[in-house]
Amino acid sequence: MVGKTFLRTAVPRIRMLFLFPDVNAMLLLRRCPSLTRLGRVGTQRYQAAPSFASRAARLCSSSSSREDQRSYQHASSGASWKHIVAGLLTGTGAVLTYGLHHQEAEQADAGVPAAEKSSRLPVFSNDEVTKHRSLEDGVWVTYKGGVYDVTEFVAMHPGGNKILLAAGGALEPFWALYAVHDQEHVLEILSQYKVGELSVEDRKKQEDAKVSDPFSSDPERHPVLRVNCKKPFNAEPPPEILTESYITPHVFFFKRNHLPVPQVDPASYRLKVEGLPGGALTLSLEDLKTRFPKHTITATMQCAGNRRSDMNKVKQVKGLNWGISAIGNAKWSGARLRDVLLALGYGPEAAQWARHVHFEGLDKDETGTAYGTSIPINKAVSEEGDVLLAYEMNGEDIPPDHGFPVRVVVPGVVGARNVKWLGRILVSAEESGSHWQQHDYKGFSPGTDWNKVDPKSAPAIQELPVQSAITAPADGAVIDRGDDTLTVKGYAWSGGGREVVRVDVSLDGGRTWQVARLRSGDDGQPDEPSPPPGRAWAWKLWELTAPLPPEAEELEIVCKAVDSSYNVQPDTVPPIWNLRGLLSNAWHRVKVRVAEE
Repeated sequence: MVGKTFLRTAVPRIRMLFLFPDVNAMLLLRRCPSLTRLGRVGTQRYQAAPSFASRAARLCSSSSSREDQRSYQHASSGASWKHIVAGLLTGTGAVLTYGLHHQEAEQADAGVPAAEKSSRLPVFSNDEVTKHRSLEDGVWVTYKGGVYDVTEFVAMHPGGNKILLAAGGALEPFWALYAVHDQEHVLEILSQYKVGELSVEDRKKQEDAKVSDPFSSDPERHPVLRVNCKKPFNAEPPPEILTESYITPHVFFFKRNHLPVPQVDPASYRLKVEGLPGGALTLSLEDLKTRFPKHTITATMQCAGNRRSDMNKVKQVKGLNWGISAIGNAKWSGARLRDVLLALGYGPEAAQWARHVHFEGLDKDETGTAYGTSIPINKAVSEEGDVLLAYEMNGEDIPPDHGFPVRVVVPGVVGARNVKWLGRILVSAEESGSHWQQHDYKGFSPGTDWNKVDPKSAPAIQELPVQSAITAPADGAVIDRGDDTLTVKGYAWSGGGREVVRVDVSLDGGRTWQVARLRSGDDGQPDEPSPPPGRAWAWKLWELTAPLPPEAEELEIVCKAVDSSYNVQPDTVPPIWNLRGLLSNAWHRVKVRVAEE
């Protein structure tokens, strides 16, 4: 059984390898020999994501039944298990590569030339490949005209759930997202799983599709992200990574795209500002940087669908199945929208009729329609509104997925209004008429269904309600009773600049409560200064260490946040359920099991 010594020595290195996969993962095996002695019980206990452990367990139970399909895979169960566990814990490709090369060395037909093997392989149509899209039916993919059965590889791989997204189709777009795999040694591993060739006709179709794919120029993303949709790309980080840092690194910041990521040349970029007495104004990126003072704010951004998965557990809703990580906190820098509008002539006269400010992005659908929304004029021009035309994120140019070269940052407001790749600003007496303002991002009664919903009956979401969630321990985790105490971590935030003043945590499903410690900075570092009232744009990270309840075999951990207006989260989901799964902010609950070491 793996004990506390293993956790003290291995876990810090595991975290390092997980966050920095280029580090040689074999250092972990050399420095933590106890890792190679892990048994099945121990690995289940310390999994950050229990689904990985269950997938590995299925592999161990099913590998023998697949031997008649793959006579060339004969790695010993002990060796395979070591490689699986190491791969699961580190989340890196290095350990997995080592393990698969070890298997490769033991293949029965290792001496057969690759060309000879390929010449005797059957030809498959794309229709046949698409029939193999699950572990039960087999997982087939194509790559450069070859057909590969990667079923056992998927079950073994820490990112197997992401590989399943490519099941039944071409691997090229998948590796365009996860370019870390496009290396010679990985291609060598893939070659061992080749089962046939794709027909000439279907190869040509794939090439044609690649040329016409509007998402083909999307940026690379980190493979640790949990993908909710590939095209357009929408993904969130694992919860245990989310609260490792007060400022969320951009690579782990959730990605919410409605359309393909536009390719924008910063030298030719132009922002149009219209609707004011001063006439239209066209600004270059250099204009924004030199004509207007640079301001920096720390602000949390949250998708309206964050925690939609909780609503899906009550009743199915329409929308991406976001977990608890469609939220992030960053430092944003740029020109204030207020300054730009004042330069264009906004004043008392315009204030008589202006009610809204529209934003349009440079991302467009096949009809040429741009993503667009609007915010109230008062938020846009208020000195306390802090709305930015941001060109930096965490001290660097905003990355493509987050709106390069310029995005609107509307702190305290739903992420949908923070338009990326900003191309046009319009001051208007009317709200934006775009689909995303008039027909989406609105809340409805739990009794409203798709047969009687009237989008015009509900206002567009602007400020978001108070929110909190537990990032550790994970739901389904096993807690060692010998530790005596349990540490619970998470985040809390409220929209509209309302500061989170308290987070209550319960270990018994809400019967009794304890107050968590709040922080506005990283552990060991000074907290950020307290914000002025009404301008608390950033989240609070929180932590509670409490004694384990004696004799408890299962704990239901609950958290709820309270903001400066004494708004508090509702206790259950059903009263706030809505057909789009938006504004999900009920008490967050996780269940863990307590077991003897």
